[in-house]
Amino acid sequence: MAAAESATAIQETKFVCYYVVYKIFITYFLVDLLDFIDWSGVECLDQSSGHSLSNALKQGYREDEGFNLESDADEQLFIYIPFTQVVKLHSIVVKGSEEEGPKTMKLFRNREHMGFSNVNDFPPSDTAGKPVAVKCVKFQNVRSLTIVIEDNQSGSEITKIQKTALYGSTVETTDMKGLKQIEEH
Repeated sequence: MAAAESATAIQETKFVCYYVVYKIFITYFLVDLLDFIDWSGVECLDQSSGHSLSNALKQGYREDEGFNLESDADEQLFIYIPFTQVVKLHSIVVKGSEEEGPKTMKLFRNREHMGFSNVNDFPPSDTAGKPVAVKCVKFQNVRSLTIVIEDNQSGSEITKIQKTALYGSTVETTDMKGLKQIEEH
């Protein structure tokens, strides 16, 4: 009996240690990818004109419960977010109300020119009922992220998102624009 209790205590200790290491990793190595978003290419299909994506995505707005992103014609939203450099996406936070918050979310990496008409032509990189950590293996070299919100918690016509935050790290890459041609002598 003492051996079983000892084994359980060791397993619990290992779990606590792994959890502490995980929290340290998130705190010190993952950043909010907001500064790496290419804002000139951000798009959101089916958004309400008075409640746009910037309300949920931009710093300052997303912390204010008075601002949110709302769908327009139905509960679906289609969000395209390009990055200024290649990133590793670790997790995504999508916060909404209990009734009108997103229920089913599909994530696509590096898929340009997608829309509602062809979203089912591509398998998603990840699907989540409750947005949390993504499958890191599939999100190592991300140039753009497409988020498709299929429905909301209550099945109502409008989906509301108060906050969208992307956490990860940058991938060290060569800035091709900064390279200069070597002249031959």
